[in-house]
Amino acid sequence: MPATTDAPDHAVERPRHRVSVVGVFGELLLTAGVLILLFLGWQLWWNDAIMAGQQSDSASSQVKAWAEQDRAGRGTAVPVPTTDPGEPVVDSTEYGNAEPFAVVYIPRFNTPDTFDSVRTVAQGIGLDVLNSFSLGVGHYPQSQMPGEIGNFAIAAHRSAYGGGMHEIEQLQLGDAIYVQTKDGWYTYRFRDFEYVTPETIDVLAPVPHHPDLQPTDRIITLTSCNPLYSTAERIIAYGVLESWQPGAANPPAEIADAVASWEND
Repeated sequence: MPATTDAPDHAVERPRHRVSVVGVFGELLLTAGVLILLFLGWQLWWNDAIMAGQQSDSASSQVKAWAEQDRAGRGTAVPVPTTDPGEPVVDSTEYGNAEPFAVVYIPRFNTPDTFDSVRTVAQGIGLDVLNSFSLGVGHYPQSQMPGEIGNFAIAAHRSAYGGGMHEIEQLQLGDAIYVQTKDGWYTYRFRDFEYVTPETIDVLAPVPHHPDLQPTDRIITLTSCNPLYSTAERIIAYGVLESWQPGAANPPAEIADAVASWEND
């Protein structure tokens, strides 16, 4: 009897899977979760690295521009190194929102696989400054200017948008914080940390936490979110002005090579 390909009467047919609303919804949630994770990875890592590089390049260009203006202004005269440069020059210009007026460089923030930690400081702490591809560090307008008696207070992100203060918690006692303006270089030294709530705005007072006192010191205050990837509180880093070096083209000897590399890029 020839073989037959007909299925026997008792053969069981494979059940057909029905598409349920719950199943479709679950797959959509899974897909959305993957997309969200990809977006966070792009925002917190890839885009962060791109913005860090652009902010660093922009700050380096600003350093070079001020140095060239300084050299053009004094011709062939060479600044004489001095351990007593006198009273720091304080910029009294009224800067508008998002207008740059300084550059900050913190060597402790440098790592072998990242860009130099040089950033442009602009007036204001809005998103147009902190999230900018060319700025990244904002100055609290109610606080003092570089070198001024009182509190020069600035802010930047720890994560995303260039992470200008990503490594703020790594600061160690005595670490240098360099600030350049069109007038010269200010060297601050890190002193201590503090952790506060976002509502603790008196850290920005001329004498932090004591707004009624008359300031006598020239300090710098760095503010950023804490912990990393959170806005639950603020990490505050304080420094005190150690020295002032006139001339935008006359950086402190300790960072002269780094500054020269920015100008040659």
